[in-house]
Amino acid sequence: MNPAIPIPHRVVSRRADTADTVTVELAPIAEPLPVFRPGQFAMLTAYGIGEIPISVSGSHGNRPQHTIRAVGAVSRALHDSAPGDLVGVRGPFGTTWDTAAAAGHDVLVIAGGIGLAPLRPVVRRLLADRAVVGRLCVLAGARQPGELLYPDELRRWSRHGQVEVIVDRPSGDWAGHVGLVTTLVPGARVDPAVAVAYVCGPEPMMRFTARALIDRGVPAERIQMSLERNMRCGAGWCGHCQLGPLLVCRDGPVVAYPVAESLLTVPEL
Repeated sequence: MNPAIPIPHRVVSRRADTADTVTVELAPIAEPLPVFRPGQFAMLTAYGIGEIPISVSGSHGNRPQHTIRAVGAVSRALHDSAPGDLVGVRGPFGTTWDTAAAAGHDVLVIAGGIGLAPLRPVVRRLLADRAVVGRLCVLAGARQPGELLYPDELRRWSRHGQVEVIVDRPSGDWAGHVGLVTTLVPGARVDPAVAVAYVCGPEPMMRFTARALIDRGVPAERIQMSLERNMRCGAGWCGHCQLGPLLVCRDGPVVAYPVAESLLTVPEL
C-alpha cells in the first residue's frame, strides 16, 4: 500500500467518553491496513477538511479504535462522525510501547488527560498476560472529574492492580485525590528497582513524572514515553515533526526517557 494514500474506513461504532471526546471504531471497506500495535498512530482524514495524527486506543483485529478530542476543525469533524460515515486512514505509523520489557517486572502506567488513550492498549495487553508481569499500578490524571477517560475500565483494572485517579479541579461530589498526577508516584505500590514505566500526557507532566520516577528509584532506561509533534506525512518524508535528531513520526512517538530527556525541553512552535 502507498502510505501517502488514505484508505477509506467506515465508522462502525461511536461512544461518547466526555463532553468533547469520543472513541470510534473503524472498519476497512476494502483491503485492510496492517494491525495497529500499542503506541502507533494513524493519520485520520476527515474528507474535505483535512487530516491529523491520532494514536490508536484499541483494536479488534484490523478495526482500529481511536479516542478523539474535539479541539480544531479536523478533530471536530472526526469527533462528530457517526456510524456509517467514511474516514480516511493512513498507517500504522511510528514506534510501539515495548510491552515485552514488562516481563518479570512491576509496571507503572502513568497518564495525563488524553494521554490515557495511547496507554489503554498497554494495560489491556498486560492484563491479558497478567501471569508474566509483577504488580500493576495505573495512575491517571485529568483536569476535572468530567474529563476522565474510561472510568468503567479503570474500575475493572482496579480489580487486577492499583489504580489511582487525581484531578486538578474537583467538582460535584468528587472525593478522590486532588492535584498533579506526579504526586501519586511516591504512593505507587511497586518495587522501583524492578519497575518499568509507561508515561503519556502533556510534555511538562511527562518531564516531572520522569523526574519523580527516577527520584523514586526507577532506572531511567526503563521509562518509556510518547512524544507529540506536528506530524504531516507520518512516514518521515516531510520533516515537519523533526525534534533534534529525531523525526517523531518515524523514530517515535514512543522513546526511552534517556532519548527524550533533552528533547522535552524544546517547545513545539
